[in-house]
Amino acid sequence: MSLTPNYSVPLDRYNSDELTSLATLYYIDGLTQEELSKKFGVSRATVGRMLRRAQNEGIVEIRVRQSPKQSDDVERALVQRFGILRAILTPDHADPEKQRGMLASLVAGYLDKTLQDGMIVAVGMGRNINAVSDHAISTAPRECAFVCAIGGTYQGGEAMNPDHIARRLAAQFGGQSETLYAPALMGSPEVARQLSANPTVRQTLDKARRADLALVGVGDMSADSNMVRMGWFSPSELAEAKRIGTVGDLMGYDFLDIHGRSAATQIQGRVVGLSVNDLKRIPNVIAMASEPSKVTAILGALRTGAINTLATSVSNATTLLQMEDAINIGRQQIVGEGK
Repeated sequence: MSLTPNYSVPLDRYNSDELTSLATLYYIDGLTQEELSKKFGVSRATVGRMLRRAQNEGIVEIRVRQSPKQSDDVERALVQRFGILRAILTPDHADPEKQRGMLASLVAGYLDKTLQDGMIVAVGMGRNINAVSDHAISTAPRECAFVCAIGGTYQGGEAMNPDHIARRLAAQFGGQSETLYAPALMGSPEVARQLSANPTVRQTLDKARRADLALVGVGDMSADSNMVRMGWFSPSELAEAKRIGTVGDLMGYDFLDIHGRSAATQIQGRVVGLSVNDLKRIPNVIAMASEPSKVTAILGALRTGAINTLATSVSNATTLLQMEDAINIGRQQIVGEGK
């Protein structure tokens, strides 16, 4: 290869193997961009563009670790305050997609360390859960069963189909996926109960109920929420749900108020999938929410007692603790005034 930098080499000349080689030399072996410029016969500016392309194509993942003390302090406070087993916290990022990807990468790493042969994983839906399947990298093959814990929907794309997510997780970590042959939302609670009692549907749901681990999302009631984008709530129904105190949902099934109690929305009871009570019987329920708009919904979800592992951002976690403190102070003032 020529040692004279060629300033006119197009980036698409290089395939993924060559980009991987360059990225390895830079990030692992510590070569400088000047040394890479000479080695690959391109300008330093081209080397920089090649490294950025390696990031954009997923060949390289850049992770910034939060201050260990800050993360540890917040995690300990969450565990103590809400009685969960652990918190997976990611640094904050202004870009929502990058924030979601950072959190998904941490959860994928946790799964890689936790999953063992024979485990059953109940899989929910949503953009955060789907992102985990994007970032899943297995260090060793294993035999797990990834089971859909809620029905699917054609609206909202792949992120709204647990079957798609379960298949990708099984392909990355090893094992098999099991489809729940049912739509997520039915026309009435009675139809949802009848479908849930169907032998084929019940068999899959019963397997999901026996899961060792569940991967679920927390939804909010914003205009950008999954439920609104899928058309499950009209603007007037969304306003009514908020009026009666609904703050979000857990796994798309149960709609909750800030105290973790069931909220009587117009679709409550019409979803085919695992309920909060089902989740309470699963040893490790990982609830994910990267968006700052979901803090109130996360608080409601935590108060159900169904969550064992919370995956969110440091700022979300800090706000959660502040909200809990404010609510507790308000309760104490009300009690004091009543004496």
